[in-house]
Amino acid sequence: MKYLRQFCIILFVSFLGEILYMVLPIPVPASVCGLLLMFLALCTGILKPEQIGETADFLIEIMPVMFIPAAAGLLDSWPSLQPVWLPVVLITVLTTVLVMAVTGQVTQRMIRREKQRRKGEQDEPYVD
Repeated sequence: MKYLRQFCIILFVSFLGEILYMVLPIPVPASVCGLLLMFLALCTGILKPEQIGETADFLIEIMPVMFIPAAAGLLDSWPSLQPVWLPVVLITVLTTVLVMAVTGQVTQRMIRREKQRRKGEQDEPYVD
């Protein structure tokens, strides 16, 4: 029953994202609106990670299975993709490498900043 409740919460936030997409004239997909709403709900404390944690972990674990229909759709679209497959592959590889590099740099900077913050806390004398 706990998993059903958690799944319903996730679906409700996704539904709110769909409504937001229909109401606001923004060029952002409804799924991204739902993710932003979930992020805001978690950051503000409206939702606690414990309220959706197990179901979210399950959905992340089965995420590769969700790509099977998309891959099958690509196979069906092969006649349309055949003339442009090389540029598509090159763009996909280059952007993947770029995203990995930027993510790595941002992560390293965040780790360094956290280490400096902790070192600064240790250097401060104890004041009574």
